[in-house]
Amino acid sequence: MLADELQHRIDFKTKPLGALGFLENLAHKIGMVQQTISPKLIKPYMVVFAADHGIATAGVSAYPQEVTYQMVMNFLGGGAAINVFCKQNAVNIKIVDAGVNFDFPEGLDLVDKKVRKSSRNILDEPAMTPKEYLKALENGKSVVKEIAEEGSNIIGFGEMGIGNTSASSLMMSQLFHISIADCVGRGTGLNDAQLQNKINILSKAIEKHSDLKTADEIAQTFGGLEIAQMIGAMEEAYQQNMLIMVDGFIATMAVSVVWKKNPEIFNNCIFCHVSDEYAHIKLLELLNQKALLNLNLRVGEGTGCALAYPIIQSAVNFLNEMSSFEDANVSNKE
Repeated sequence: MLADELQHRIDFKTKPLGALGFLENLAHKIGMVQQTISPKLIKPYMVVFAADHGIATAGVSAYPQEVTYQMVMNFLGGGAAINVFCKQNAVNIKIVDAGVNFDFPEGLDLVDKKVRKSSRNILDEPAMTPKEYLKALENGKSVVKEIAEEGSNIIGFGEMGIGNTSASSLMMSQLFHISIADCVGRGTGLNDAQLQNKINILSKAIEKHSDLKTADEIAQTFGGLEIAQMIGAMEEAYQQNMLIMVDGFIATMAVSVVWKKNPEIFNNCIFCHVSDEYAHIKLLELLNQKALLNLNLRVGEGTGCALAYPIIQSAVNFLNEMSSFEDANVSNKE
């Protein structure tokens, strides 16, 4: 069996048994996804979905809504954290307008998948209509299909959208039946009074929308257009049998929606880092997943994926290039 063959290959490298720790688990996972004892990472990609949130106007973020489009322009100019780390680690990057409340000029290297300008204010109505939600899923899938056609077999997803930690907190509360207060963090840097105000606002949103049964209904009601497109993108990446690098709180929430529908997706997922966002640790615990890094990041954008990529590459490299005891004429333990 391939699983046994991979484990034997890992165990008989020139090292004490298990000495490469979590890298060994990672190498085994990648080999199983690619169904080979000699896996390869081909043309890594990072896709950053951007969209605005209607609830941002209610004061749930420390930053104004226009920061979303301003940061998209920063991505396109190569000046954001995700640009720096992708360039450093030779990861390709695409920026997707999923629903930014702004008319971008033509000629930009921006993938236009805008469903509408901003999600609706969930204090008044669901974030998306069922038709808009399905369109967002399809748009996310189409982005990944094109990347897969280029030969890429590993992809990560980031996001930009003022208000999207609020959307994710609401989704987490409803998907896992947890108090909203246990799912809310400081997002872009709220103080204590602002944090309590955020909890109060989100509590009202939950009171407004009850009797949501499926993961898709929860995402459509409370999510954002960038989160919905990420959900579709993750579904397509799994269908293409790509390795899926999962970033922080928002990305983990998106993959949780897919997992509720198809638990098998975790076979392809690599959780890249533990966000400094309060609820992310709890969410990873609920999903029984371990992340590669804990750097107290809370910038979003997919930065955790880009930083973790060299570690993922290291897992592949040791499996392919490290000598076995027999090859190196090194005595194994008795």
